Amino acid sequence: MPYKIGLVGKPSVGKSTFFNAATMNSVDEGNYPFTTIDPSIGEAYVRVNCAAPDFDESCDPRVGFCHTGTRYVPVKLVDVAGLIPGAHEGKGLGNKFLTDLNEADVLVHVVDFSGETDIEGEPTDSHDPREDIDFLEEELDMWYLEIMQKGIERFENKRRQKEVKLEEELAEQMSAFKTNKNEIKQIILQVGLELDPDEWEQEDREELAREIRKETKPMIIAANKMDMEKSQENWEEITEDPEYQHLDFVPVSAHAEKALKNAAEQDVVDYYPGDEEFEILSDLPEEKMEGLQQIREFIGEYGGTGVQKALEDALFEELGVMAIFPGGADGLGDEHGNILPDCFLVPEGATAEDFAFTIHSDLGEGFLHAIDCRENRQIGADHKLEQGDVIEIISANQ
Repeated sequence: MPYKIGLVGKPSVGKSTFFNAATMNSVDEGNYPFTTIDPSIGEAYVRVNCAAPDFDESCDPRVGFCHTGTRYVPVKLVDVAGLIPGAHEGKGLGNKFLTDLNEADVLVHVVDFSGETDIEGEPTDSHDPREDIDFLEEELDMWYLEIMQKGIERFENKRRQKEVKLEEELAEQMSAFKTNKNEIKQIILQVGLELDPDEWEQEDREELAREIRKETKPMIIAANKMDMEKSQENWEEITEDPEYQHLDFVPVSAHAEKALKNAAEQDVVDYYPGDEEFEILSDLPEEKMEGLQQIREFIGEYGGTGVQKALEDALFEELGVMAIFPGGADGLGDEHGNILPDCFLVPEGATAEDFAFTIHSDLGEGFLHAIDCRENRQIGADHKLEQGDVIEIISANQ
């Protein structure tokens, strides 16, 4: 599970409920700040089309599972400690939050769209969710700015003695964000700046830090508690606000997802994560039937509870991750006869040789060529893979 999705947001917005719904773990939930102190890490799943039916086969997943042609592939989900304003200055659990946060490849910001929790995570009835969105972005931007400033200082100190490149020093200082000198240089030029910080104003530095953050910590907004009328009113206002056009929003009811999964475990309903409908399998008390009917109306209107969609949009839309299956031109089974037992998530633009290294370093080091099993043709090391490819690696180290 190479990818980590980080759940972020202020306390008491339903972040732990989202985590529990996505992973079916049991971490504490409650309407008080810092329910989560240490990050909880669990296994969630993202859905991809299984390749086996395309070959008139049924797969045998080694991890995850498959249901009616949909493969559920595991990813790591991290419920990061609650955040409050001033985190970048060390307030609350700020320093710990930012350290834990940096382990995530992409962020899902869980926001209480009902407005029933204030900026500190305390109960209220008239809070504007836009403040939550703004404060998290500002905290992250200030964090990036502080680290970037140290890189600028490194550059200025070194260039007094020798010729150095700004992008190299910034990339070295910000390497924890999984960036590099080429990406840094590209962003500097994209925002219209010279490669000399002496020419920059303070607002230039802030804009640059913000753009680097957007590139290296992509984020979507999980608009939680969308089964409430006030949330739906806020949704219309916020998603139409031009100030937030740079963000993608997903309507979510973490409570509904958790209720459906609990009911499915008890064989009360037939439901799989991400389904847009469910079937009730047994007689229930009137109160529970009414609750399920309300959930049915919600997922009918929004196309699901949103929990699964938030995870998948973060991974596939924001990061551009692809699902690739190891296979064989002469058959899709492994040495034990298991059909397509593995499915790997790889970055956008990954090549056949990259995929070989993803499976095992020995395969990559001995890479000779690969075979596209769908078209039964040989492909080279630099061949770029596409979503759902089935690839056989031919290696000297097999």
